[in-house]
Amino acid sequence: PDLLPACNGEITTMSFLQDIVDILLQYVVKSFDRTTKVIDFHYPNELLQEYNWELADQPQTLEEILLNCRTTLKYAIKTGHPRYFNQLSTGLDMVGLAADWLTSAANTNMFTYEIAPVFVLLEYVTLRKMREMVGWPGGCGDGIFSPGGAISNMYAMLIARFKMFPEVKEKGMAAIPRLVAFTSEHSHFSVKKGAAALGIGTDSVILIRCDERGKMIPSDLERRILEAKQKGFVPFLVSATAGTTVYGAFDPLIAIADICKKYKIWMHVDGAWGGGLLMSRKHKWKLNGVERANSVTWNPHKMMGVPLQCSALLVREEGLMQSCNQMHASYLFQQDKHYDLSYDTGDKALQCGRHVDVFKLWLMWRAKGTTGFEAQIDKCLELAEYLYNKIKNREGYEMVFDGKPQHTNVCFWYIPPSLRSMEDNEERMSRLMKVAPVIKARMMEYGTTMVSYQPLGDKVNFFRMVISNPAATHQDIDFLIDEIERLGQDL
Repeated sequence: PDLLPACNGEITTMSFLQDIVDILLQYVVKSFDRTTKVIDFHYPNELLQEYNWELADQPQTLEEILLNCRTTLKYAIKTGHPRYFNQLSTGLDMVGLAADWLTSAANTNMFTYEIAPVFVLLEYVTLRKMREMVGWPGGCGDGIFSPGGAISNMYAMLIARFKMFPEVKEKGMAAIPRLVAFTSEHSHFSVKKGAAALGIGTDSVILIRCDERGKMIPSDLERRILEAKQKGFVPFLVSATAGTTVYGAFDPLIAIADICKKYKIWMHVDGAWGGGLLMSRKHKWKLNGVERANSVTWNPHKMMGVPLQCSALLVREEGLMQSCNQMHASYLFQQDKHYDLSYDTGDKALQCGRHVDVFKLWLMWRAKGTTGFEAQIDKCLELAEYLYNKIKNREGYEMVFDGKPQHTNVCFWYIPPSLRSMEDNEERMSRLMKVAPVIKARMMEYGTTMVSYQPLGDKVNFFRMVISNPAATHQDIDFLIDEIERLGQDL
């Protein structure tokens, strides 16, 4: 009750927020301290019982509120820690953090220029620059920042469907033929999730075979398109992946673009994970052909280290998003405003309320320049190559696929001494299946590092090491390998 807007609340407010900032700054410094744990792990029931998290009728004191903040951060995962390798989004950028604080203080909504003038202009400028980097002439087209890659991919499906059958907007799915979409068997689950949400149905998403490196096989794509057409289905979208979630594979975009052109199908590129490589002169060839796509998903919160969340959908044809999504709400998008209405972006979004996600990216880009992002990305790819070279012939390690990884995903099995001389049979497989989960559990209980694992197809659990944190060094990679061996020796 003593904080603003309370009468004479300025002094209490300043002192409270100063305490909060001190707590945050301590956490930030700790995040980069390798002697601190990545995680202070407790089981859910322990955490629930150890503290009182319940909501009460009576207010707590400001001291208790500060304590709540400390407790929350005590058990938070330090995603900026140089030894946190668990997700595609890692790291903690200082300028990005500052931008996020500013965004929260400004606390506005992205739907109109009227209430978010600078943010709306920055979104316009930043999306145009990203489209330029995709290779569309003069950065032409459209786009939006959405709440993550899954939603960006869903936007692409929505727009592709509208482009082919505009009547679906009013009449619904019953008014149009049975649609089918195509994506690789290694693509992100969000393509199926989008099909479910849009009423197309998951059975209408046809999974195309991949080669042993996880890239979509174009001849199989063409075969399945012809098959679908023979059954009377209408192919409306191909989603190619630039940087798959597990293998970090880049689909052959040029060959896929040729097929999409031949059969007049919308080509979407899900570059949520690999899109950042467009910033790197050394690595952007992996996305050759992306300029031929009709839409592209690109998540700066992954490879570029922008704080969550920051995901862009880019569309080559201007005006399409607007016609697809607009509802002309007269209380928000009045047509008789005194400024250029083209800057009111809210009607082309699926959301009404939309968080300001652009400022973090824009401010970081100003602070680093494109060359700064490039250096950061090149460094992460160099670290992945270092890890690959370190373990490819090391005793106790088996690579999941042959050859140097294309992205920072390094996929491998750790084989404990007890399994090394065993012949490759069912028994060995079922024992190997259990190795990664146990090592991961021990990592979390010791709190030393975190790395992801999963099965895939007929392959039992393997580690998927990904690097997107610019704070990581060769020593951290060495540490990870030593840690896997320390925790897995006795298995």
